[in-house]
Amino acid sequence: MPTGPNGEKRPSDPIAQAVMIGRIATGEVKDTKHKKSGRSRSGKARAESLTPEERSNIATGAAAARWGGSK
Repeated sequence: MPTGPNGEKRPSDPIAQAVMIGRIATGEVKDTKHKKSGRSRSGKARAESLTPEERSNIATGAAAARWGGSK
């Protein structure tokens, strides 16, 4: 069974897809969604734990890497 854009299970048959969408729209079936991955949460946690000076140093290094300048 194929998965939708957020990883939910969807039928591959177009008519079955239309029926499923109709059931979700009317509330007959609950639409399931995946939780956000740990990858995005870990970046936020890291940013919150850094001091403003550390964040600035990391951003300066990233900008230098992207634009070819020196740190």
